[in-house]
Amino acid sequence: MNGSTRIVIIGGGVIGLGIAYHLAELGVSDVVLLERHQLTSGTSWHAAGIVGPLRASLNLTRLAQYATELFPRLEKVTGQASGYRRTGGLWLARRAERMDELKRIAHLGDVCGLTVEIVDQAGVAEHVRGIVTDGVEGALRVEEDGQANPVDICAAYAKRARAAGIRILEGLACSGIVTRNGRVAGVKLASGATIDCETVVNCAGAWARDIGALAGVPVPLQAVEHMYVVTEPIAGLQDPFPILRDLDEGIYIKGDSGKLVLGGFEPNAKLFDVRGPVGDRPFLELPEDWEQFEPFMSAGLKLLPALSQTGIRHFMNGPESFTPDTRPLMGESPYLRGFYVAAGFNSTGMMSSAGAGKAMAEWIVDGEPSLDLWALDIARFDRAAAARSFVGARMEEAVADLFRMHWPYKQAAAGREVRRSAFHRTFAEAGAVFGAPTGWERPLWFGGTETRGYSVGAQKWWSPAKAEAERMAQGVGLFELSPFTKIDVRGRDAIQLMQSLCAGDVDRPEGRAVYAQMLNARGGIEADVTVTRVDEHGFRVISGAATRQKDFAWIARHAEDLGLNVSVFDATSAEAVLGVMGPNSRALLQSLTDVDLSDAAFPFSTSRRIDIGTANVRATRVSFVGELGFELYVPVEHAESLLAMIVSAGGAHGLTFCGHYALDGCRLEKGYRHWGHDIGPKDTPLEAGLSFAVSWKRDDFIGRDALLKQKADGLKRRLMHFAVDGDNPLLLHDEPIYRDGKLAGLTTSGGLGVRTGLSLCLGYVACDPGETKTQLLACDYQIAVAGARYRLRPLDKPPYDPTGSRMRVSAEENS
Repeated sequence: MNGSTRIVIIGGGVIGLGIAYHLAELGVSDVVLLERHQLTSGTSWHAAGIVGPLRASLNLTRLAQYATELFPRLEKVTGQASGYRRTGGLWLARRAERMDELKRIAHLGDVCGLTVEIVDQAGVAEHVRGIVTDGVEGALRVEEDGQANPVDICAAYAKRARAAGIRILEGLACSGIVTRNGRVAGVKLASGATIDCETVVNCAGAWARDIGALAGVPVPLQAVEHMYVVTEPIAGLQDPFPILRDLDEGIYIKGDSGKLVLGGFEPNAKLFDVRGPVGDRPFLELPEDWEQFEPFMSAGLKLLPALSQTGIRHFMNGPESFTPDTRPLMGESPYLRGFYVAAGFNSTGMMSSAGAGKAMAEWIVDGEPSLDLWALDIARFDRAAAARSFVGARMEEAVADLFRMHWPYKQAAAGREVRRSAFHRTFAEAGAVFGAPTGWERPLWFGGTETRGYSVGAQKWWSPAKAEAERMAQGVGLFELSPFTKIDVRGRDAIQLMQSLCAGDVDRPEGRAVYAQMLNARGGIEADVTVTRVDEHGFRVISGAATRQKDFAWIARHAEDLGLNVSVFDATSAEAVLGVMGPNSRALLQSLTDVDLSDAAFPFSTSRRIDIGTANVRATRVSFVGELGFELYVPVEHAESLLAMIVSAGGAHGLTFCGHYALDGCRLEKGYRHWGHDIGPKDTPLEAGLSFAVSWKRDDFIGRDALLKQKADGLKRRLMHFAVDGDNPLLLHDEPIYRDGKLAGLTTSGGLGVRTGLSLCLGYVACDPGETKTQLLACDYQIAVAGARYRLRPLDKPPYDPTGSRMRVSAEENS
């Protein structure tokens, strides 16, 4: 059958059907859903059916929580039972550090209106009959935990979608994606027919990577063998039986019509090849593997001895897909317009199908979801992340990471050494401890192996990071900044594009750098950038490492939509970047170049090409640490020699190597915003305190009308800067902030100020329109961290160098 439709959904599992349901709810019916076999026949049919609304961040909790609203009313809406039942649940902890984690998560439950409580060992025994609590410290109890039948949920979704006119076609496999001018144009079927369409939604689950490959779109996930057992009926079993998660043992237990289901998330999960001889079989069950499952069985028998008194009715081993960072893949691919992905739900597909279905429908119809879902956006990954070697290596720990201790600042161990800069060897020889927070190996701190190890309190790296920052503040520090995203925009219409995208005025003379935000139509911040005018028709755009694919797509797609004569080039891998920061930075660099770097000749925000030895580099005078400093952009083939020359000359100027953690601690002391934490597509420059970066006289940038309206209506929240009074609790993100005793917001980022020694955070605080900053500063604030409250001091000025003089004055001028 040839034909056409607006949207084609590939995959008839719970995610694809959930999206179809929510498209119908939005009044969109020009949709075809393709399933190569039968609905639910991939992985949805064997899902364990757990519904757990509480997650580790606000937006992910909101996303999951929607299932507890939708599932109970599905039968009323569709006439199809969902099997939903609230049972309550307990997250068990066997160590004090785990209790700290659960107390932090409990705060989010309170904020989201869930019924949560922390219970001790005796409380656990009270809620679960027959449980052995030896070694259990306590638990987080969630009243809203429950379960549902995945096949019934799918049937309800399908019934509503069909009633709205959405076509669901079974027995039709996708064999190719038609593209035209960088956009989706259709779907080829194995039958030889083609369906013309403008949007494809890849919901193929464990097979989603192969569907993505048909379109040249990387989908970083890996199928593994995932196992659970179902017991024979147990006489007198508690009903309802609460969902049990024994996190430190890696297992879960739930009730199932008088039986128990026991499963887990193991290290070194067994990879499953969906291209293999049985990979295409519907309702696939893999052979029992008791050797792999034995640790879970042993842990279950220890926790619930009743398991030893009954038999095993069924051993379920089926494919399930996991992602490198154990977070789902959602949104439009940055590599192909109109190609959306909703896959890699890490065994939480049924529970996620409500929130993910709603969010994806909004994304497709409105251009963005109602929640900020950057943490799940597929644009966070590049092509290398989808390589079989990489995702396969990540399965050594990614599956187990679902239940493993989520240590603050934890770094992946598997799948490392994939991307290293030209400076890597020198930093390694200097004792760098590396991490890969965005895929790039970069020094976190310098100090050797004795400072390794994770903690929920004071961090072992605080001492070396403080020492690095102190030496930098007295001399000069070198930072690895090569992972920065570097995008070149060139052409006759480059200025028109950049002025349209940036809220700040970037039409500056050649050699000037401007800090700016790129906004969406609602005034939200899509990108936080530094834009340098390199010549009449050329600009260099710098942004964070994590947003490389997203920012490139944002710029290139707007250029295409506006029909402008520009080229957009990703120069990230072509140049290494070295941050040279501190009061002696100018003197050090001046000793190596003939270009005048004085304040008069090279003022703040200047960007020029200079020669250092044989390397011609672009030197930009900006700073993310609040000290006099320069960023040096050097072709990779000259990077090692440049670093060697600077290190050789640096001894006379008090040079030290500085890591990423020192940089972030300095950022917090200055109150500098971090995109993805403090600012994002749901935050405006006005709310974030960045109105100074908006050129209000201009009328040609995206989002201007929304900002003017918000300015006239007044703000309902403001980003504020805080210090904890008298204590140093470990601040991370999403900690509740209380204003005059009432919940007012959550932190967006936090940590230790490495030069001031203060525990610092940023967070949005609710306010009344017209309320001034002075009024907000006069209020009483507290923060909740792991079950304790601390007094917060609101900061009118940054606690470090409040006047900003250190960024403009060298050591010689200070003296």
